[in-house]
Amino acid sequence: MEFSARKGTRHNSVTATQIDKPTEQLESVAIRFAGDSGDGMQLTGTKFTDETALAGNDLSTFPDFPAEIRAPAGTMAGVSGFQIHFSSADIHTPADRPDVLIAFNPAALRANVDDVRPGGMVIINTDSFNEKAQKRAGYEGDPLPELRDRYNLVEIPFTTLNRQALVGLDLSSRDIDRCKNFFALGVLCWLYGRPMNATERWLGGKFKGEVLEGNVRTLRAGHAFGETTELFPASFVVPPAKIEPGTYRNITGNQALAWGLIAARVQLDREVFLGAYPITPASDVLHEVSRYRHFGMKTFQAEDEIAAVSSTIGAAFAGHLAVTVSSGPGFVLKQEALGLAVMTELPLVAINVQRAGPSTGSPTKTEQGDLLAVLHGRHSQSPIPVIAASTPGDCFHTALEAFRMAVKYMTPVIVLSDGYIANSSEPWQIPDVDGLEQSTIEFAKPIDVGEFQPYSRDPETLARPWAIPGTPGLEHRIGGLTKQDGSGNVSYEADNHAKMIELRKQKIDGIASSLPPIEINGPDSGELLVIGWGGTKGSITAAVEQARKDGLDVSQVHLRHLNPFPNDLGDVLKSFKKVLLPELSDGHLALLLRAKYLVDIQMLNKIEGQPFKIIELTDAITKLYKA
Repeated sequence: MEFSARKGTRHNSVTATQIDKPTEQLESVAIRFAGDSGDGMQLTGTKFTDETALAGNDLSTFPDFPAEIRAPAGTMAGVSGFQIHFSSADIHTPADRPDVLIAFNPAALRANVDDVRPGGMVIINTDSFNEKAQKRAGYEGDPLPELRDRYNLVEIPFTTLNRQALVGLDLSSRDIDRCKNFFALGVLCWLYGRPMNATERWLGGKFKGEVLEGNVRTLRAGHAFGETTELFPASFVVPPAKIEPGTYRNITGNQALAWGLIAARVQLDREVFLGAYPITPASDVLHEVSRYRHFGMKTFQAEDEIAAVSSTIGAAFAGHLAVTVSSGPGFVLKQEALGLAVMTELPLVAINVQRAGPSTGSPTKTEQGDLLAVLHGRHSQSPIPVIAASTPGDCFHTALEAFRMAVKYMTPVIVLSDGYIANSSEPWQIPDVDGLEQSTIEFAKPIDVGEFQPYSRDPETLARPWAIPGTPGLEHRIGGLTKQDGSGNVSYEADNHAKMIELRKQKIDGIASSLPPIEINGPDSGELLVIGWGGTKGSITAAVEQARKDGLDVSQVHLRHLNPFPNDLGDVLKSFKKVLLPELSDGHLALLLRAKYLVDIQMLNKIEGQPFKIIELTDAITKLYKA
């Protein structure tokens, strides 16, 4: 087989015999795949990530989907991207700027090229760079001459080479062209010494016949092209990272949430019921949980958000571990029912995978705009504990903690994730199940005499008893009308109403006494504290580490518990001269901290549907530190 490639005006042709090339060692690399939403960029990036995880590197990924699924091909609105940062050292983010960009069309190039570091590598599919495609992307002329001066531009006719590799197969032209992303994957696997075994096994389980043969053949052809072409004078190797011994897998935040729910089923020894209405970016939690019915996981795809959350209230009343999952717009519809769960004091977990914008907004983009809504968005006084996951792997432990809290205090619990950590991935050490805390659930016992008191309370937790329907002697009335303390009978007495409101508030506030002390990364007091919550942890951690390298005495705190706050939070905040709070909102947590602790919180807000870049945070840290 003969491969050809074009670089500028020069045309190279080499046969597929291996050329000896030097290998350069790098500490880390960031690569971004970009193309139309139908070009398979997410699949290509995911498969490269899987191979990288097997190679033993630390990694972080950032899939960036177009909000309009059916955006016209070749337009800026339809560009799909996937960035992976892998390293031989500990990393926290997908990196600010990619070292390598693979652009499958002019629109993908225009949308991403300015992010590439100066002098970085830009690989393009020259077959797509015709005049019509360039105009559709908004280019007035050929953009390549200018790029050759700014970057290491590598021009490869992916479409043509892929078609050559698949000559003789009984596939349609459309099916053949759909394989070209695997040709590019093969090139990148050679360039960075990634194995391809896992990808080939995955293809074998996904496809059969000619389709399988086509994908495997073009993957190997891309690898051979990398070996033989003169376009790459060297390959690169990123050594494995030094990580704690154990069994690892690559995991996304949504997968980790689902697995956390499964762990709750095992550790609490109770079946889980998940009622949900599919909504981006939370749907994958429902899809993942539905695969594990053999673990006692029940799933219900409801016709709308209200039916979804209402089904979980019924499941909780029946004694199940109940959970619902949605995004911001769905949570708006769930809020009345969550108020009912507060009134009936039933344990359930409600997961909010936040996305950008009001209404439909930007469903595939990330923000932290729902904090005030989940804290105060319900009618009347309806306090609910709120905890937030901070990394993809942390989603597992957050979901498990939410269930423990719900059944201990007999309350709904809200878990906040976001689109960034939901879809991004990292190596995750699979925990030893025997090492996870084993909990027991104490249901109300049958009684022979006397009247059951459904609103009697545990003196320590203020939790009411969890009475399973059908238990002898535990008949009681339930519903949304105001309850008499103790008996649970309907009561409109003013004093009783005030008492019940206060008891539920005290119950939630009392959770703070069970929370561990705040972990401070750095000195316990000093010049500057950077505090954050949710998916901003990786960027903040990387920025703080960089600030310390630059000689700044900076500490970091990242909050998991947002309602109630840890008891020592006020003292921690007041131990520093300055406090900086970066948020992907207009300052929701800053508002709450300022009001509660009377501390002058300095805000850094971003509302662009994108995560923080490290440089944005380091600049803000340096400016505030030296002010």
